[in-house]
Amino acid sequence: MIKRIVLYIGDPANAKTLRRLGYLALAVVFVADFLVHRAHAEYIWDKIPGFGAFYGFVSCVLIIVVSKFIGHQCGIMQDEDYYDD
Repeated sequence: MIKRIVLYIGDPANAKTLRRLGYLALAVVFVADFLVHRAHAEYIWDKIPGFGAFYGFVSCVLIIVVSKFIGHQCGIMQDEDYYDD
């Protein structure tokens, strides 16, 4: 069973379907956040619907951008044939 799932996910022919399912799941989670009762929110940003999803997305993008910058511009990343010399 798990082998079939892994092969389905790994097949490039199914990429469009999986991308649509991912977007659908994101939309459902985002819309469900508007249905949460927020009377006992401790911080002001806890009262904003969708803030957690937005904050998480921005944080992930920022981590990727900073990591790419450090790897490429600060000399941490090496060429593919670094050990072949």
